[in-house]
Amino acid sequence: MKLSMPRFDQAKVLIVGDIMLDRYWHGGTSRISPEAPVPVVKVGQINDRPGGAGNVALNIAALGAASTLSGMTGDDEMADSLQAMLSAAGVHCSFTRSAGQPTITKLRVISRHQQLIRLDFEEPDLTGESAACLSEAANYLADCGAVVLSDYAKGALTNPQPLIQAAIAANVPVLVDPKGTDFERYRGATLLTPNLAEFEAVVGDCPTEHDLVAKAEQLMQSLSLGGLLITRGEHGMTLLRPGNEELHLPARAREVFDVTGAGDTVIAVLAAALAGGTDLTEAVGLANVAASIVVGKLGTASVAAPELRRAVLAEQGSERGVVTLEQLEIAVADARSHGERVVFTNGCFDIIHAGHVTYLEQARELGDRLIVAVNSDESVRMLKGSGRPINPVDRRMAVLAGLEAVDWVVCFDDDTPRALLQCLRPEILVKGGDYDKHGVVGWEIVEAYGGEVSVLSFVENVSTTAIVDKIQRGSEPA
Repeated sequence: MKLSMPRFDQAKVLIVGDIMLDRYWHGGTSRISPEAPVPVVKVGQINDRPGGAGNVALNIAALGAASTLSGMTGDDEMADSLQAMLSAAGVHCSFTRSAGQPTITKLRVISRHQQLIRLDFEEPDLTGESAACLSEAANYLADCGAVVLSDYAKGALTNPQPLIQAAIAANVPVLVDPKGTDFERYRGATLLTPNLAEFEAVVGDCPTEHDLVAKAEQLMQSLSLGGLLITRGEHGMTLLRPGNEELHLPARAREVFDVTGAGDTVIAVLAAALAGGTDLTEAVGLANVAASIVVGKLGTASVAAPELRRAVLAEQGSERGVVTLEQLEIAVADARSHGERVVFTNGCFDIIHAGHVTYLEQARELGDRLIVAVNSDESVRMLKGSGRPINPVDRRMAVLAGLEAVDWVVCFDDDTPRALLQCLRPEILVKGGDYDKHGVVGWEIVEAYGGEVSVLSFVENVSTTAIVDKIQRGSEPA
């Protein structure tokens, strides 16, 4: 599947559900307690993170999307801590606070990167405040591109139907991370994302793929669902939609360190991608890549946009070499997110010679990444005449991609690379010749957004035209 990065900066997501605090106590273990056969942990570090629906909001914010979080908490220090952490990450918080209930807190004791015990502090009896919370959340529908219902069966989503129906009326997709066996309350949702165990708890065992698909189709029909995304651990994930063939995405091969919060990451990427204009199939592909990243982290974690970009590039084999414009846009965005300066040059590069190699090495030294844009065969014919190019564009690009100085090679059909410059906005535009910068095509585009233009000298007595002329003279009869 071909993946591209959505415009996360234009996405707005509303998250509604069970909000909790994930607290971690870290320490060394060197002895067994004399009081009981349990390890003694000397706590040396305490970390707090938003959990549940809070972690979904944090994941969405980490992608660069705008997020509003609505849910119920206690009126206590834990709620204050959650709001401070989430607000600092850019999440707008709309908490319904209850003085009579504590904020749900999960305390994990960890030693040597292993979780020893989890302690839960909760009194999940907040049904009285749930309706008011959901009613308040509906006020944000007009300004969002997707809604996430993050259900941890703690009371916030006892009856989400009014909110689901309001979202449907507003033409806003509703994604649900479900809990329990009563999926009826999610009727009409755009997409449910149960794991396999949760799905089988509702429909029964699915020993074969045929059983899974058949029962999924029946469930979607009975509940008027737009689709099901069933996450299956080491077996990847499967997307099912009425009237469509099932889509199975295998799990990415890597060491699983901790699956805590992986489901939050999946639904966060799905929602942000959909809100950013991506179709569902590609959004699922991005979520699958993100899941492979987050399971390699300890504890409740999130995936940042630069991490996802780099993983997408690795997935498509476009960290360097010959790329499409779409791949190149992702690669350039990733380079900039790591503080790298991008250099751009262009040409026909019909017969690669020593002059080209020296020129490209000098160009690469001006920045951190070098793009070489190559004229298509038709473009070369328009510029050089009917006898050119000598080598077709795929061969010219392959040779350039093999040079150590070159990061990415892309083809363009126009006479000039102006459109590429406007799209990619490189920090430095380089051209070889004996003229000043005003003779470089596109110089005014680059300088208008604050970029630089550099003219490098060609290696003397070496040119493609001279080589072609010499070959032609040598082939003429005496």
